[in-house]
Amino acid sequence: MHLTLKQLQFFESAARLRSYTRAAEELNLTQPAVYIQVKRLAEAIGLPLFEQIGKSVALTETGEMLLKHTRAIFEEIESIEAKAFELKGLNRGRLRIANVTTVNYFVPILLRTFCERFPGIEISVEVANRQELLHDLSENTADIGIMGRPPEDLDLIAEPFLENPLVIVAPPTHPLAKERNISLGDMANQVFLMRERGSGTRGAMQRFFAEHEIEVRSSIEVSGAEAQKQGVQAGLGLALISRDAVELEVTSGRLVELPVSGMPIQRAWYIVHRAGKHLSPATQAFKKFILREAATLLDRSSHCI
Repeated sequence: MHLTLKQLQFFESAARLRSYTRAAEELNLTQPAVYIQVKRLAEAIGLPLFEQIGKSVALTETGEMLLKHTRAIFEEIESIEAKAFELKGLNRGRLRIANVTTVNYFVPILLRTFCERFPGIEISVEVANRQELLHDLSENTADIGIMGRPPEDLDLIAEPFLENPLVIVAPPTHPLAKERNISLGDMANQVFLMRERGSGTRGAMQRFFAEHEIEVRSSIEVSGAEAQKQGVQAGLGLALISRDAVELEVTSGRLVELPVSGMPIQRAWYIVHRAGKHLSPATQAFKKFILREAATLLDRSSHCI
């Protein structure tokens, strides 16, 4: 049996994306090129790897088995590369970060300092919502993630490094913007701009209001914190959002943080990775940097705004 790493790479992409076309786009190749290589791989094994179910493509039992072993092979290759970089020091390396959209307001500040210290490390950043980030970690397309508290039922190592208070904001013209004491009960009659499904902020909002028996009667769903802010500034409603995301708008007077009883919701930002993942020297360096210095660097940065 003759298998090649290229065939396994093409197969892994097609299996993960459940599409030859999307795999070709990811690999920057034509769809026939990917299909032919996967077909040759199946012929070498002697069993089909995919089966057509209606318009969908699914893995066969053999395909599922091969996908598991393929990922193990690629992780071993990554481990070899990491050990080689470790012997050479941190002059080279690769780091794949996935972060939720809200942390985009401070992650670039941290990356600037990290890149200055380790200019030889190649970094890619994937911006996603909570659900997509967890998928990236499980599929090993990200080495490390930055997010709110992850679910406890997943095999992840999660360590907090920064406070992440959630607040309710309104436009300066809103009737509640001048109030000094606002009850949670007053929120039941308000229109809220709510994040998309899969967002950690949306889940935190739903849990918080449910715990306090507050039913939001009207909401508008938007995608991303930026859309929330724009919607609130346009007068569409209120939003529960990370204080980090609205610091500039509140400081400039474009938004107002409402003094609602029981707020802010106290949360934290976490740096996370799979429990069984071998962390490369570059990933270890980034994790250590975040845990030791992120809070100090961001506090210093906020005083410069």
